[in-house]
Amino acid sequence: MFEPRYNYAELRRRRFRPIPVRMLVPNVITLLAICAGLTAIRLSTEGRMELAVAAIVFAAVLDGIDGRVARMIKGQSKFGAELDSLADFVNFGVAPGLMLYFWQLHELHNGGWIAAMIFAISGGLRLARFNASMDDPNKPPFASNYFTGVPAPAGAVTALLPIYLAYLGVFTPPALLTALYTLLIAFLMVSRLPVYSGKSIRMRVPPELVLPVFVSVIFFIALLIGYPWHVLSAGTLLYLLSLPLGWKSYRDHKLAYEAAQAPAAGNVPAAAVPPLTPQAIERPPDERPERLH
Repeated sequence: MFEPRYNYAELRRRRFRPIPVRMLVPNVITLLAICAGLTAIRLSTEGRMELAVAAIVFAAVLDGIDGRVARMIKGQSKFGAELDSLADFVNFGVAPGLMLYFWQLHELHNGGWIAAMIFAISGGLRLARFNASMDDPNKPPFASNYFTGVPAPAGAVTALLPIYLAYLGVFTPPALLTALYTLLIAFLMVSRLPVYSGKSIRMRVPPELVLPVFVSVIFFIALLIGYPWHVLSAGTLLYLLSLPLGWKSYRDHKLAYEAAQAPAAGNVPAAAVPPLTPQAIERPPDERPERLH
């Protein structure tokens, strides 16, 4: 008998089959976000911190829309998910840490570099935990509306608050205070703090609210362009103040879920529990002699 011979041309065609354009669009957006993060690092080394902050904010906006675009056009892929995680580590872990170091933390020498490294590593650990727990079957239904720890994009934008305040002219914190604040945000990223994600918000807009939504978005963008430091400072402070509210909301949902599960666990039919009989009760062996002489 002859052994079957593989058609290598056919195998090559299967391996390099055409990829739909809808699968490429989300990855292109993610690559643009990586370019923005790397550009932020370069701008921070050149001392152009205003443009570096703008690049990080632009990367955060792209990170917020690439996943939604992928779901809208059904362009999700495992490759895109891995690329998005790597992009988040670069844009929201490495880039903000280096920006803070080049801006002020270098005054602390090794101490400032350690704070920047801890922030970057915390971003990587937070992303790894997110990927590992994404398909957890034991997660309660309400938990999908909450992040575990501050998400990486929010952590990056929040960690740059000392830069916002300095350029706003309100307060320029000392390098030690900036390092402590950077470590605090790093701790919030790797903590188990429940943070509201907003995934349960409906993405459909009623027809009568389409024009007001357009006007609101344009007004916010105009404010961000005209008064960037005011908007970023106020948004960061409001976000930090909202963290306890997210924790309280998660706790209330957890208590309600446990209360709903308790009656279900208690309604076990009596027939399912076998009756205890003297033979069924195991007794420890008696090592005493049967009769003392």
